[in-house]
Order: sequence, then C-alpha cells, then structure tokens
Amino acid sequence: MNVTVKLFAGLKEAAGRSEVELDLPDGARVSDALAALAHLAPDGMSLVLAVNREYAFDQQVLHPGDELALVPPVSGGAPDAPSARIHVAVRDEPLSLEAIAARVADPRAGAVVTFDGRTREVPFLDYEAYVEMAEPVLREIAGAAVERHGLCAAAVEHRVGRVALGEASVLVAVSAPHRPEAFLGAREIIDVLKDRAPFWKKEEGAWKHESVPSPPDGTAESSP
Repeated sequence: MNVTVKLFAGLKEAAGRSEVELDLPDGARVSDALAALAHLAPDGMSLVLAVNREYAFDQQVLHPGDELALVPPVSGGAPDAPSARIHVAVRDEPLSLEAIAARVADPRAGAVVTFDGRTREVPFLDYEAYVEMAEPVLREIAGAAVERHGLCAAAVEHRVGRVALGEASVLVAVSAPHRPEAFLGAREIIDVLKDRAPFWKKEEGAWKHESVPSPPDGTAESSP
C-alpha cells in the first residue's frame, strides 16, 4: 500500500520536501507508519500521525486513499451549539481585534471577552499550519467551549506566515450573558488551542515544539 504523508515545520525542513512516500503492507496501522517515519524526527521528539485531518490512535488501521500528515509537537503548548455563532479562520494577513469582536456581538450578551496573542521580544515569528486540519480543530475547540460555558458566540483567528513584533498571531473573542462564563470560555479556547491545534512557529531560526497533541479521549480505538 503506497501512501503520501504531509510534513510540516522542522520535519519539512529536515526532509527537504513537504511530502514523503511510504510503502506499507496491507492492514498497516498508525504505529507502523510512525515507525517508518521516525528517522525524520530529532532525538527525543514525539510525533503524532493525523489521518483524514484528525489525530489518530497508534492501533488505527490505515486504508488506501487516507490523507496522512506527520505532526510534530505544536507550538503552544463537539458539534456547534445550535443557538450560537462560531467563526474560525487561518489568515496570512494582519488580524483585527475590532473585527473579531464584532463577530461575537449578540443582543443576549452582557459580556464580551477578547484575547490578543502577540509577537514579543523578537523582531518577528514565522508561523506554519496544516490549514485543512487547523480550521476544523479550531471549530471543534470553540464549539466545545460554547457548549460548556453557555456562550452566545465564539470566534478564533490565527495567523500564518511572518508576524512582526507587536502584531497579533492569534485572536479569540467570545460573548456570553455574564462575565464569568465569558472569561472561562475565552481562557478555555486559547489554552486548548495551544495544546491541540496544528500550528508551528519558528523563532530566531528554530522551530518551537512544545505540546504533543493526542486524540480527544486519549484511548485507543478498537480495530478489526
């Protein structure tokens, strides 16, 4: 079974290309693909395989036509509620705090909380993302916060490309009937995003790998 595996950040630089080809036996599992790709990782780096844009368990069986991506630790560290609005975007141009706050305006809301994560102390940061996976992951994270905290709306935007000193790399905005829920919802979104969303940043020539993502429930799925 021939499969193509997408590479990102430092793995892409180490391989000198954005994709690699693997020849795996029929019935191969995620663990087999990771073993075949282990040579691409620096010593001690944990890797995760994304299958069809979702983080995969080691025992998950691979099939011809699966979309595979080798995910190094990301640089951070539920269905949408029917009555809430959720907006997510990955952009290669400057982000607007005013615009994202406007996206969560709601007549039911007595509180709007925003978070503005910026480049600091260095002239710039370079960001890369697995965009096709990142936006669904951001939507899942925002949707879970909406449901858990009863938010009226949630919005998340993240930059890719070069982000200069003082510019925003990630914005979060939420609205809720009361301020405790709004603060909790915004905090949850940014914290989980840093742990799970497939974004990577390069600072002063080095990729930062800080958090190893895992499948949502952390348990292995059964396979035939």
